[in-house]
Amino acid sequence: MKLVFYFVFKITVLLAFLASITVKADESDSIHQPWDQLLSKHVQSISGGTSTGVNYSGFKADQVMLTSYLDALSQVNQNEFNTWSKSRQLAFLINAYNAWTVAFILTQYPDIASIKELGSFFSSPWRKEFIPLLGKTRSLDNIEHTLIRGEGNYNEPRIHFAVNCASIGCPALRAQAYRAEQLDRQLEQQTTLFLADTTRNYISDDTLYLSSIFKWYRDDFEQGFGGANNLNAFILLYSNALNLTATEQSKIKSNTVQIKFLDYNWALNDTP
Repeated sequence: MKLVFYFVFKITVLLAFLASITVKADESDSIHQPWDQLLSKHVQSISGGTSTGVNYSGFKADQVMLTSYLDALSQVNQNEFNTWSKSRQLAFLINAYNAWTVAFILTQYPDIASIKELGSFFSSPWRKEFIPLLGKTRSLDNIEHTLIRGEGNYNEPRIHFAVNCASIGCPALRAQAYRAEQLDRQLEQQTTLFLADTTRNYISDDTLYLSSIFKWYRDDFEQGFGGANNLNAFILLYSNALNLTATEQSKIKSNTVQIKFLDYNWALNDTP
């Protein structure tokens, strides 16, 4: 009887421990719940999800909620951040970049047609330091190029289809916050949707037309992700998204296609 009681007790303790892990996993990204609500409310799918429009008027009406979320992000210190998993860190940084970009637009909305208007001839809007994050005042460039592409060592080229620059030429702003436990699936979906957008990526005859993202960040796509050590190999990982025929795939693999990069549309990704 004592033996039975012992095993029941051990199982109960184990189940409680596992439950606590589950709760902690669920709570680990709870900070992003307000952002999740705002995105689901104010981001509209376009062309089957390959693009989205952002209801900045709606965000402006909910600016108190957005500001509260940004304040919560600012409360996270570097030491706490360093204890997180890579996926949790990366989800946090992507959400931070996107949320502060929306807040940046709202500083001049509705009297703004492009994020570029928030800069000047001598000053890039992405270099303005206005973001209190991880103990420093940062710029959007600092979050993307230093924290995500630099110090973090995430080796994750798909972030280029997740961070959003508030422009039509950008990959879609996802109508959902990024979460550690879902991050790989979310990034894969965003990459597939972007490459499936024939206004930004397509092949015609012997020419492969790609978004300028692949020109600006080409090195990121050639660092071995998915076994791809060059841009052509990365593109071939998403042959289905681009609807490539076997012949087209063969030409890309043998590097017998010309690559041209399309002009970027910097108009604000606002909903009508």
